[in-house]
Amino acid sequence: MFGAKLKMIDPSSALPGRDSAMPVDEHHAVFPDRRIVPPFPEGLATAVVGMGCFWGAERVFWQTEGVWTTAVGYAGGYTPNPTYEEVCSGLTGHTEAVLVVFDPKKISFSQVLKAFWENHDPTQGMRQGNDLGTQYRSAIYYADDQQKAEAEASRDAFQQALTAAGKGEITTEIAPLRDFFYAETYHQQYLSDAKNPNGYCGLGGTGVSCPIGLGVQS
Repeated sequence: MFGAKLKMIDPSSALPGRDSAMPVDEHHAVFPDRRIVPPFPEGLATAVVGMGCFWGAERVFWQTEGVWTTAVGYAGGYTPNPTYEEVCSGLTGHTEAVLVVFDPKKISFSQVLKAFWENHDPTQGMRQGNDLGTQYRSAIYYADDQQKAEAEASRDAFQQALTAAGKGEITTEIAPLRDFFYAETYHQQYLSDAKNPNGYCGLGGTGVSCPIGLGVQS
């Protein structure tokens, strides 16, 4: 089992999951007047990324100016509506992911990507720090061709910066978003003051700044 967790499961061997979506509290623990599930206010955009343990990753984004709301869940895998335990087994193919709902008038997708690259180590493969397993892999799941182009341009720009700093090769998965399955309510805004302000966060960046404004623009 330990070895399987470091290698993506074959779709035919993934757990079957379930038809019913995970019930969650629809309101954000830090911004109680804001929803974490659609519908969202008109004019907002979304991004889905994986940066290792989603507790700390979500906090990065709810603290980022221009981000309207956030939620944690599972993406990039095969099992519909998985539980946390199933994802941690390595048998669903999902990574722990954050849904970032942002106001493009206040923060661009490129700036969202800058926060993504700088707040974790995207060179570690199926791990992040001491957290091992396919559910901790780095990922960007794009919503359209524009997001894909910007994600790839930002990856290439950040790789140049990492290489100049003597760091390794980026292993981040960049793929179309198929599904985002919400995680259980107790995971939502887990590190908020209302829940676990001193809880575990294994997130750590490389110390390398990510250049933005390079490559494809919105």
